[in-house]
Amino acid sequence: MNRCLYYWCVKYCLVFLGLIIGTVGRAQELFDQDEVLRVKLNGPINEVLKDRGDDAQYHDLMLNYESPNGQTTTVPVRVRVRGNFRRLKSNCVYPPLMLNFSAESVKGTLFEHQDKMKLVMPCQGDKFVVREYLVYELYNLFTPRSFRARLIQVQFDDPALKSKNTEPFYGILLEEENQMAARNNMLSVERMLVRPEQTMPEDFLTLAVFEYLIANTDWSVQYRQNIKLIATDTLSRTFTVPYDFDHAGIVGAPYAKPAPELMLSSVRERRYRGYCLTEMKHFEKILDKFNELKESIYSVYTSNTLLDDNYKKSTVKFLDDFYRTINDPKKVKEEFQYPCRSDGTGNVVIKGLKN
Repeated sequence: MNRCLYYWCVKYCLVFLGLIIGTVGRAQELFDQDEVLRVKLNGPINEVLKDRGDDAQYHDLMLNYESPNGQTTTVPVRVRVRGNFRRLKSNCVYPPLMLNFSAESVKGTLFEHQDKMKLVMPCQGDKFVVREYLVYELYNLFTPRSFRARLIQVQFDDPALKSKNTEPFYGILLEEENQMAARNNMLSVERMLVRPEQTMPEDFLTLAVFEYLIANTDWSVQYRQNIKLIATDTLSRTFTVPYDFDHAGIVGAPYAKPAPELMLSSVRERRYRGYCLTEMKHFEKILDKFNELKESIYSVYTSNTLLDDNYKKSTVKFLDDFYRTINDPKKVKEEFQYPCRSDGTGNVVIKGLKN
């Protein structure tokens, strides 16, 4: 296909994308509300939770949710286990799930226009789910090119489950990747062999500094480790969108450990993992944004009623340390030019830890 013909194909694809923006907008109603959504799953849930193999199958369940006016709505849903680390029973009590809705069955409901949705489940305590949810909320402050999330309270209804497994717990519903891309008038990109230097610079630097803020090293662009790519078309530079923050130090999950090759003492130790930039001027606009959003960032934690006071205090101190660093010219240069050091681990790429 010649470039001209390709251009017109892309143009008309984007026109078609524009036609569905209204649908995408309506789909966002699920994420436009902040209150916790109460959900009950009925059916053979015990079978779902046991089906954790590489070829996990879908199981038919019923999903009930309560609207703000107290009305209960029921929709059928097919559910299967997904994920990698959190899928394994040796690692997590509950595996993450994939919810698959039928278009006909969800018409007129909160889940209208949803197809497949990720449900983040508690691995080792649902307080860590709440903390991970807040990280999504944090990144939403910086850019609309981010995944939206909805905190829900889930309850299982299956006689085959032990009574302790029928108590309500918190989970996270995540915006579907193509909806996130369409909301930004973009497309999800599966292009391989993309290096960080080849992505949109300002977007990537915002992401890299944000990952440093939350002390998350479990990501890479090269291997799509907890990173999605979106673009205006398949030829344009890509934007980087992070997700899956359970290994971040700010979350503090008990199972989270930094990769040994990074030579970090704990996930609470920050390590900047962007690419080498010898001139600090590249960071000026990015750091200005973090300073502008400082009050809003702190408020995400200090105003949340689901967090205990000890966690709030420790998180405020954790954020204080970040802001001391980025506003100290000597410290910030030392931290953000770490990838330029030949004797450091700044070039270790997560996902198999291949250089």
